[in-house]
Amino acid sequence: MNKSVFSKSTYFFLFALLAIVYAIGLFVPLMDNDSAHHANIALHMYLTGDYVSLIDHHGAYLDKPHLHFWLSAFSYKIFGVNPFAYKFPSFLFSVLGVYSTYRLGKILYNEAVGKLSALILASSFAFILANNDVRMDAILTACIVFSIWQLVVWMQHKKLINVLGAALGLALGFCTKGHIAVFVPAVAVIFYLLYKKDWKLLWHWHWLLMGLLFLLFISPVVYCYYLQFNLHPEVTVRGQHHINGVKFILLNQSIERFSGTMGSDAKHDYLFFIHSFLWAFAPWSLIAYLAIVASVKDFLKRKEEWLTIGVFLTLLLIVSFSGFKLPHYLNIVFPTTAVLAGSYLLKMESNTKWVKTIFIIQAVIACLLLLGLIVINAWAFPVHSILIMIVVVLLLSVVFYFFISKKCSLLQKAVGISVSAMVLSFFLLNSNFYPQLLTYQAGRPLEEMTKGKVNPQDVFFWNNTYSSSYNFYSRSLYQNFSDSSLKADEKKWLIFDIKSEAEILQKGYHLGQRFEARDFEITKLDIKFIDPAKRDNQCTKLVLAEISR
Repeated sequence: MNKSVFSKSTYFFLFALLAIVYAIGLFVPLMDNDSAHHANIALHMYLTGDYVSLIDHHGAYLDKPHLHFWLSAFSYKIFGVNPFAYKFPSFLFSVLGVYSTYRLGKILYNEAVGKLSALILASSFAFILANNDVRMDAILTACIVFSIWQLVVWMQHKKLINVLGAALGLALGFCTKGHIAVFVPAVAVIFYLLYKKDWKLLWHWHWLLMGLLFLLFISPVVYCYYLQFNLHPEVTVRGQHHINGVKFILLNQSIERFSGTMGSDAKHDYLFFIHSFLWAFAPWSLIAYLAIVASVKDFLKRKEEWLTIGVFLTLLLIVSFSGFKLPHYLNIVFPTTAVLAGSYLLKMESNTKWVKTIFIIQAVIACLLLLGLIVINAWAFPVHSILIMIVVVLLLSVVFYFFISKKCSLLQKAVGISVSAMVLSFFLLNSNFYPQLLTYQAGRPLEEMTKGKVNPQDVFFWNNTYSSSYNFYSRSLYQNFSDSSLKADEKKWLIFDIKSEAEILQKGYHLGQRFEARDFEITKLDIKFIDPAKRDNQCTKLVLAEISR
């Protein structure tokens, strides 16, 4: 269990391939819904200079705290307003998350487990996706595993530097997505102490110092909520006014999501965690489930640490009974689950029969990935670039090397084909699939075809029409249309779904010069849209037209 799966050079090679894939993803255009929506909240800060208020197209935004938006707005100042600038802070935190996972695996087990755990995390599907379709998850996941690592080091060595590190990690996570960033590390500490039975740690004065530092570090965000909401009782969000912003961020934020107050997605799907984890943690999910079963069997025997299995099972229960569930909620368990899976792989390495089974499982998963790539990139969205095809051939050779190499052990083959298959998958996703798919999202095409022809400051949106990507790429703020938007001798423009055109004309408005782009909600793909022959029929059109009375 102490021997690394790969040599240093092989680990470097695999991480370098992953780094290339992550880098390409930084330049993929933004998707509407959460990614472009969050980018526009940061854009509002950047354009107005108001870094206190959280504002989206509905007005005051009362959901996630400020850190993600602050980081993006600061990145805009350095790199300009573009997808790279928005995604880059999340990428940096992901690097921290992978490194922290390595250190956590090393301190709980050994360096071999740490290296393999980091590789597992970096090559898991939803972790890579979190750096492409960027929300808060990459930053949150990194802060959580960094906090857990610092807390474990502190519990072992009682150094003040780790008190500072833990408090900072907890605070950054809290300032990204609220209480869950504190809850998960707290669960990790509880199970670590249950295993060690070192109850004296609970009364150490460093906890008080950590708590005070945490409060100090989160105070800028709490103060901003006070300024935006407590001092302005007239601010209305979701039909409510006289909002206590401080109470919301300190108490209500996560409670509302758990209870379903802020939505009811998959509320009654009590197996949501189980089946979503299968694809989100791919290609490692089956290994993770095997590791979990083995860990549960040995739980009371105290053969291994309890931290990783405790975090997984606790979050399994929490998410399963939550009133609001989304797949990216699972990302927070990935680092500790990667450590659990990595330790299990190395522990069972000497069992030849078991390793052969694992190789077969991972080989089947890799083949399914390759089959899916053929369907998507040969039939649905064919590759037209010779350069992309050359890289695909090179990456395929890496996959097949691990399949057939006589120099590699079965465990090395199992891990190698899994990582290289994910590299190939996301290379094609980031270089071919997403760039083509995003042409069916109307915001960016509309901005490109009207650049220099339409002043974005004169563009308004018809009722219940939104295009976060248009606002982002045009570097403009959302403006809702009303009669007062039209003034004499001024040219105004209106964005609307073509299905609303009859309603607009019926209300006595006249439409002049117009630009149209096909539009589809690409985050909700279905087989009809994937089919090239049926795709256009599934799209609507977003129109940008001159409007007058």
